Amino acid sequence: MRRFDQIEHACLTDVGIKRSHNQDSYAIQLASDEEGWLQRGHLFLVADGMGAHAVGEKASEQAAHVIPHVYQKHAPLGAVVALRRSFVEANATIHACGQQNRDFLGMGTTGTSLVLRPDGAWVGHVGDSRCYRIRGTVIEQLSYDHSLVWEYARLQHMDPDEVEDIPSNVIHRCLGPEALVQVDIEGPHPIEPGDIYLLCSDGLSGQVTDPEIGAIASALPPSEACRFLIDLANLRGGPDNTTVIIVRILSGEAGEVAGAAVPKPWLPRPPWWVLSLVGATVLAIGATLLHQAELPSLAIALFLSAVGAVVAGVVGLFMHYQKEQKRHSNEDENRPTPKPHRRRVCKIEKPLLDRLVKALKTLQQRAIDSKWQLDWELVKEHQAAGEERVRATDLPGAFREYCRAMLPLMRAQHDRRDKGGGFSPVWDKTR
Repeated sequence: MRRFDQIEHACLTDVGIKRSHNQDSYAIQLASDEEGWLQRGHLFLVADGMGAHAVGEKASEQAAHVIPHVYQKHAPLGAVVALRRSFVEANATIHACGQQNRDFLGMGTTGTSLVLRPDGAWVGHVGDSRCYRIRGTVIEQLSYDHSLVWEYARLQHMDPDEVEDIPSNVIHRCLGPEALVQVDIEGPHPIEPGDIYLLCSDGLSGQVTDPEIGAIASALPPSEACRFLIDLANLRGGPDNTTVIIVRILSGEAGEVAGAAVPKPWLPRPPWWVLSLVGATVLAIGATLLHQAELPSLAIALFLSAVGAVVAGVVGLFMHYQKEQKRHSNEDENRPTPKPHRRRVCKIEKPLLDRLVKALKTLQQRAIDSKWQLDWELVKEHQAAGEERVRATDLPGAFREYCRAMLPLMRAQHDRRDKGGGFSPVWDKTR
């Protein structure tokens, strides 16, 4: 990824069906120009607060404010330093707030951030909110759940989805309750054109499977995918707040591919301090020649200019040395490309499409029986387009059209939902 404007993104948050307050927060901090891209990159963050009443909401809001601010301040030092300092300071801020007010004691929040920089994608993470990467027909989880389920699975060398009899929503690490916190920072993950990154709270991952998340995020544009994923989580009961951020990597200018090599000139342009030292040499030679020609005034002027150029060159050399030391320090802190913590195939195949069609028909019948008011023409238009794509054996295209046919129905059910109860699922969750 070479340019700051090679992304398309969207975000959405929803209170869910059974909660009265939304304790999720999110932050998006984009580089506005090439200089900002080179220095800081783009930052995306999801935080899921925990605590009674408004305590969790306050904790997640503080994380969403402090982490981008501190990262921005320290970004020139590198992703590792900036992310670690931002999470540590957020933890200290939330912890201090909890200590100062008994009503806020124990307040906490998860925090999962994605930073896209010229050197790759970086993940800073505490808790069980997640960061995914969808590449082709594979969805990869780049963050590790700090939960009892995942710890047990790690110790038993098994898949977390196979763990039973352990509550899935119990986490052992978050921002705020303790004075010190261990932060996971992983990267850089290589960025390729067409990559899709998705951050979410467990309101989504608890109700929608990884293959479903990957299929929906790859089939729909980011804004539609965010809406569909949240509606699907609510359709399955919506027991928690849900927040989703989706970032898609675009290709470069004039058909270039993001991350493609830039043609290099035959002769690289030397840094300014090298030019300054070369200029000093030329000026010194000129001053010598003028002195031999018995032009002392001009010789002195050139000599003084040469001295100034030497001083500037030495200062530039010293600054370059410091920058290289800092760069090598950051490089020493990370090493090999990190591996995803979990990988699932999210290819759109007939069984997945059949479940979507079945859900669509169930919702349609429910809407007819209950006389919902919605845009039936839009539903029929996309349903017909889906059927046409099926006949053309274009399963991804059919999946996209059926999803779009479901959106108005899901919106109608969302608007009629009863806050005191849930829904019987019309699209069963499968592993």
